[in-house]
Order: sequence, then C-alpha cells, then structure tokens
Amino acid sequence: MKRLALVLLSALAVACSSTDTVELEPAKLVDFKASARVKTLWSRDIGTAQDKRYTLLMPAIAGERIFAADIKGRVTALDRSNGKRLWREDIDAPVSGGIGAGADLVVVGTYTGQVVALSQGDGSERWRAQVSSEVLAPPQTNGDIVVVQTLDGKLIGLDAGSGERRWLYENTLPVLTLRGTGTPVLSGDAAYAGFANGKIIAVSAGDGVLRWEQRVAVARGRTELERVIDIDGSPILYGDLVYATSFQGRIGAFGRANGRVIWAHDSSSFQNLAAARETVYTVNDSDTVQAYQANSGELLWENDQLLRRRVSAPQTFDRYVAVGDDDGYLHVLSQADGNFVARRKLDGDGLRSPMVSDGEVLYVLGNSGSLKALRVEER
Repeated sequence: MKRLALVLLSALAVACSSTDTVELEPAKLVDFKASARVKTLWSRDIGTAQDKRYTLLMPAIAGERIFAADIKGRVTALDRSNGKRLWREDIDAPVSGGIGAGADLVVVGTYTGQVVALSQGDGSERWRAQVSSEVLAPPQTNGDIVVVQTLDGKLIGLDAGSGERRWLYENTLPVLTLRGTGTPVLSGDAAYAGFANGKIIAVSAGDGVLRWEQRVAVARGRTELERVIDIDGSPILYGDLVYATSFQGRIGAFGRANGRVIWAHDSSSFQNLAAARETVYTVNDSDTVQAYQANSGELLWENDQLLRRRVSAPQTFDRYVAVGDDDGYLHVLSQADGNFVARRKLDGDGLRSPMVSDGEVLYVLGNSGSLKALRVEER
C-alpha cells in the first residue's frame, strides 16, 4: 500500500460521526487577575516564518547568541542580550526544520533533504550534505557528529567537520503517519530519538549502534487512522531519565541507560515536552496543559481552559511555563499550580513554533516572523 503522510492537526478540533462532522469552537479566553506582566526586552524581524506546510522553525541558543531561520533560507544570528543582528546568511534553499546549534556550528535542514552547516562566528558555509528526505526537525550536534532525523524514518549521523555520512539507523514507517518528526537528542556518547511506530531508541552517537529501544505506545483500533501513534514531540532528558510522549498513545519516563519503563500513562500529544523543578510538562491533543511529577508520573495539575486553541509546545522559564496559541496570545502559567499569571497578544498571525529559554528570558518566534525576547515581572 502506498505510504501516506497525514496532517491531523486541523482535525484535532473536530468531532466526527459516521454521517456528519461538527466543528467545535476554540475555548474563549477566561478572565483572571494577572499577578505578573510580560515585558518585551527586544523584538527583531527574522523574515517569513511560516507557510501552509505547518513549519515549526524553532530558534536555538548557543552562548550569548540566538539563531533563527525563515522558510526562505535566511539564517540570522542575534546577540541575545539586545537583539542586535550579528550576521545573516542566505542558504538558497527553503528551511523546513528550525536550527540546531552547538560546538561553533549552526545546522539547518531543508524540504529537499539538504543539511547545511554554517559557522556560528560569521555565518560562512562549512559544508552541505544530502540526506534521504525532508528534515522537519532541527539537526543536533556535539561537535563530533551531526544527528539528523528525516521524514522517511531514518536517523543519520554526519561528520561534524565534513558532512560525510558516518552511520545510518533505519526504521520502518507505519502505513499512515503524522507529518513531522521529533528532534533527536544528543547527550554524551548517546543519541535518542522517537519514531512514527511509537518507539524510542538510544544509539551510540559515534557509530549509530543501537543500545536499546522501547515502545512508548501500542497501536490500537481497526482503522489506520486509529492506529497512528507517532512520536512527533521531541524526547527530553531530565536527570537520569528520558521522557517521551506519543499521539494516541502514552507519556512516559524511561531509564537513560537501558530504556526501562519507570512510569507511563495514557496520553495523546504531538508536541515537545518541557521539564523543570522535578516536573514534566505536556500539552495534549485537546490543548490541555498538564504537569507530571518527574520521578513518579503523578499528575500534579492540569489546565483545560485553552481547549481547541491550537496551543504550542510548553516552555519553562523562571517559575513559569508558557504556551502560545493560534490567535497569537502568549499564556504564562505558574509552574506550581497551573493557574494563569499573565497573558499578552504577541502576534496577530499566531504563535506556532516551539519557544526557547535561557532560564530567565523567553524567546518567541511568531508566525509573522518577529522574534521577541520576553521577561515576566511580578506586578
């Protein structure tokens, strides 16, 4: 059977029966007494940030710089303290998967399967490599290897100095998948990645040899649609555990050394996870923000007041967890109890791309192409 790529994101707000379709309205914004305010430290135009292909162009922080790309292939380096542009380079190819930055490299992937490495210092091109298919998540590098995950189910290790392929891990795709991949994670001598078959793996970063694999989700249902269990959210490492979540599957914690299941709960999400203060945060496919105790998996709180607003992946910073929505609002929640502490409209075109933080400052790339550095201050 011909393999299909499926974009289900717009369908998540739709309830279906065998004879009709009823579209539910996004939840109205609730009133609350704000205990903090969102302050803009600086704002810079990056370029064309989105198109109809649901691009997620996540920025990247490295040292005192922040790097961002637009869909037309313009990569920009900014001083993250003041937003001053340090350089801009056009790679002459449409960027599809955001930016990876590390060890003096800035690495981006394209719709045509190119991986392009630039110098962090001046944006000059170091090398360009061709991989098997689209790269929809930021490549990652530790200075020795660049790890790339492709839409056709491959995890590829490229030499960070030359771009030559050093290893390839192949994974069989299900018949039907979401259009997207998680971002691989590099830590020490290991790389971690989740796949459309609901499995998470750890491989040796140097040679791609499989260390372990673990199933996050098991496909259930009679139709191919019901059996979609993609891991599109990036795994995260926190302490001695790796956390992952899948669409129509589970969220769970696994031992970094051996993949042993520590805890798991039924859940459905295609978003990145976030973690801070012994807590793991997720946004499920109905746009409920949830907080789990990192070691035990106990559900600490959930906020369901943003239902069907197409909420972005969560990002932790300071004492808060932030999400954006399709109307361009930034929602700031308390990490302690999930209550809203602040809200601000940032971009009339919406907030889709995952946000990044240095711990205190939140960096948000809006759909219009404006990158903002934000701080939350108590009133």
